[in-house]
Amino acid sequence: MISYMDRVNISVGQQALHRAFGLTTVSFGYLLGAYSWTYAMLQLPSGVLLDRLGLRRVGVVSSFIWSIASFGTAAATGVVSLFSSRLLLGVGEAPIFPLNAKAIGYWFPEKERSLPTAIFDAAAKFSPALGIPLVGLLLLHFGWRFSFAFTGVLSMAYFLLFARMYRNPADDPHLSASERAYIENGRKLADKTDDEPSYSLGHLLRQRKILGLTLGFATYNYSFYLMLTWLPSYAAAGLHLSPVHAVWAASVPWCFAGVIELAVGGWWVDALIRRGHDAGRVRQRVLLVGMICGLGVAGPAFTHQPILALLALSVGIGGLSVASPVGWSLPSILVPPNSTGRVGGIMNFGSQFAAISAPIFTGYLIKWSHSYATAFALAGFLLLVGIASYVLLLGRIERIDAPVLSAIETD
Repeated sequence: MISYMDRVNISVGQQALHRAFGLTTVSFGYLLGAYSWTYAMLQLPSGVLLDRLGLRRVGVVSSFIWSIASFGTAAATGVVSLFSSRLLLGVGEAPIFPLNAKAIGYWFPEKERSLPTAIFDAAAKFSPALGIPLVGLLLLHFGWRFSFAFTGVLSMAYFLLFARMYRNPADDPHLSASERAYIENGRKLADKTDDEPSYSLGHLLRQRKILGLTLGFATYNYSFYLMLTWLPSYAAAGLHLSPVHAVWAASVPWCFAGVIELAVGGWWVDALIRRGHDAGRVRQRVLLVGMICGLGVAGPAFTHQPILALLALSVGIGGLSVASPVGWSLPSILVPPNSTGRVGGIMNFGSQFAAISAPIFTGYLIKWSHSYATAFALAGFLLLVGIASYVLLLGRIERIDAPVLSAIETD
């Protein structure tokens, strides 16, 4: 939640940054995507580091870096320092989602992973739901520098909490014997998987299921970052709302998305699996139905009525939010724990190309068409591509075949 406040705060400040640095619509689109450039480049290295160095070491360093980046944005004196601080933010936040996916693989048996995955992923929706109006009000009353400094304080507090509290199950002194036995019976802990071969990056990149998962999730991420970066501006300029009404209107789809993700993508999926339904089939159906509902993000291409547009966007981001925790639970299902960091890194690396392009393409499309309609229509088209990739490439949700070891490796 805190990391996404660091991401969404800049989307609220378009007018303030235009006045301070003269940013145009197109240059603002590049600034919105700057964070994702370094974030994308570090996805594969982050996955490898998580598998080799462990969650706690990587998590402590990354959260400290993104805290410094938030304060750096508040202190920016020009366009160069503003872009630099956003690039540094991407460095610090790069391991977050692979780290969470790997941690849930450690702490929860497969039949219980949907709800905890939905909890951390829903935070990415509740964050703009709370952050857009909060940061917007701070900006209106105290200025844009104060709003960035505020998120920097929150980030530093999280760094201290994570360093003090997080442990893997094998290292947690507060874990009772019965809890430890339950976890070990539900799955093999990372330090208990020496008998399972580690899946190399090369082997994983050749897998059809990994390609389908990555491509499908990238189309989700395009719509997600379109709304994360441009929704406040769309509410103000596209729907002609006042600044105060715009920040509150922009939070509505995110509130709905967070609630529906927890209820359907998390609790309901786990409940069906516990009742004996085939886990792979349940996840596959929820993934596809959620993506189909996600086509609602194209709604603003067909209406300029604020209520109808916000309703369509709510259905769209709500459907995508239901599918998202299923997608993030798959790295720990498709491969053993000693390789989930790599799969999470591949998945997030691919999806970040969409995160980079969404705000930039939107800036150009708005300049070209003087409307937001084409930007939302493009997002809907890309979701159709994502649905096809989940059907044709990902297919059945099941463990990927292990790499064949040579005689030397087996010795």
